[in-house]
Amino acid sequence: MSPRKTTRSSSTVNAPHLHGTRRPGRRTGRLLAASVAAAACLGAATVPASASGAAGPESVVSRGVTIPAFYNPPAQLPSADGSLVRTEPLPLGVSLPGLDGRQLPGTATRLMYKSTDANGAPVAVTGAYIEPSAAWKGDGPRPLVALASGTMGQGDQCAPSLSLQNPLTIGEGTVSIGYDNIAAYRFLAAGAAVVVTDYVGLGATDRLHTYVNRLDEGHALLDAARAARSVAGSSLTSSSRVGLYGYSQGGGAAASAAELQPSYAPDVNLAGAYAGAPPADLTEVMKGIDGSALAGALGWSINGFAQTDPSLKVIVDANTNDVGKAALKDTSTMCVGDAILGHGFTSSKKWTASGKPIADIIAAEPKLQEILAQQRIGTLKPAAPVRVVTGVQDDIVGHAQARQLAVDWCRKGANVTYEAVLLPNLGDKILTNHLAPLLTDQGSAISWLTDRLSGRKATSNCWSMPVQP
Repeated sequence: MSPRKTTRSSSTVNAPHLHGTRRPGRRTGRLLAASVAAAACLGAATVPASASGAAGPESVVSRGVTIPAFYNPPAQLPSADGSLVRTEPLPLGVSLPGLDGRQLPGTATRLMYKSTDANGAPVAVTGAYIEPSAAWKGDGPRPLVALASGTMGQGDQCAPSLSLQNPLTIGEGTVSIGYDNIAAYRFLAAGAAVVVTDYVGLGATDRLHTYVNRLDEGHALLDAARAARSVAGSSLTSSSRVGLYGYSQGGGAAASAAELQPSYAPDVNLAGAYAGAPPADLTEVMKGIDGSALAGALGWSINGFAQTDPSLKVIVDANTNDVGKAALKDTSTMCVGDAILGHGFTSSKKWTASGKPIADIIAAEPKLQEILAQQRIGTLKPAAPVRVVTGVQDDIVGHAQARQLAVDWCRKGANVTYEAVLLPNLGDKILTNHLAPLLTDQGSAISWLTDRLSGRKATSNCWSMPVQP
C-alpha cells in the first residue's frame, strides 16, 4: 500500500487568497445561493454530529474531526477481493425502536474489506452494511443494494459510513452532509439490505481518495457487495440478487461497476444498475465543473490521479502556480460544503502557471489526454440491465456526455433504460440543475431497481434514442 497519509490538521490556506479579486458582494451571494440550493435540494437531516470511536496513537485528525482508529488499515490484507478485514457495530444517526424490539430501519455494521486498486494492488476500503428490520416481500431471498454515494469530498471525515452515524458533521472549517442516506433508508424500508462503500481512500487513512477513478470506484462497489455476504447477522445468500445504485459520482461508480462486473466479479448476482448523472467522460465533465459551485472537485480529481500515477506530479507541478498548489493541498481535506465555501466559482485559470484553463492544458498534454481516455465509461458491455438518467439542464455533469454513455451501451447491445429529465433552468452553475433530477427521479429510480431485485424483466428503450433529448 501507499505510505500512510500525514495527519490532517485544520490549518488550511486562507480561502479568500485563492479567489483573486472577485467582487465580495456578488461572490458571497453566489456562494450562499449554492449552499442553500444544495441543502434545500438534498433535504438532509440535521442530526448533531461528532466523530466517535476509539482513536489510536496514530489517529488522523482531518479539519478538526478525529477519524476513528477503525479506519487505519493494517499492514497486511486478505488475498481475496471482498474479504472482510474487520467489522464493528455502527450506530445509525437516525433510527427508531420498532414494535418488535428491533431498531428501524435496521442493524448497521461498519466494514473494512479488501479490494484491488487501479494499479492492481491490494487496498483496504471501508463502508457499512445495514441489515433491514423490514421483511423482503419480493421474489427470492433478501436482495442487496450496493449504494455508491454522490460526491462527498476528499477528506476522511467525509466518508459515507461516517455520515450514516453522523448525518451532519461539522469540524474546524468542514461541513459534511449524508444526503444519500435518504435513498439507503428507502431501500431498507422495502426490505432490501444495503451496503455502502466509502470508495478507495475516503475514510481509510492510508491514502487520498481517488475521486472519479473508474477502476477504483467500480472495484470498491463490487467488492462491497461481496463483503456484505460475510457480515455476521446478514440474511443474504449466494443467490441474493444485487442492485447497484448511484447518482453523480455514485452514478459513475455504478456505471463502471456494471460494465466491470462480468469480468471482475462474475460471482456477484447482478440484477440491475441505476446510474444517475454519471460522469462518463471526464474531459467533458471537467469543463462543466470549472468555475462552478463545485470547482473544488477539480482539486480532488487532480490529487487522486496524481497519487495513482506519480508520473503526473511533474506535469501538475509544472502547470500550477503557487495559488494552485495551495488549492490542491487545501481541497485534499475538504468535504462538499467546505469546497463550495472555499473554492466555489473559482476559475481554474487562477490555479495555472500559464493562466489558461485546465481544459486547454489537457488538450495540449498527450499524457493527460491518455489518462482521461482510460477513465471513459461505456467501452464495455454490462451484462445486467442498466438505467441511465440525466437532466437535460445539468451544467455540472453534462447532459450530452451522460446521454452518450447510454448510446455507447446501446450500440454494444446492452439492455438500457434511458431517461432524460426535463426541467427548467434552475440557476447557472450553482448545483441546482444537477441536484434537482436526483430528487425528482429518485422514486422512479428506486422502483425500477426494486423491480429488478424482484426478478421482473426490464425492457430496453434503446430503439428510442434517436428521438430522445
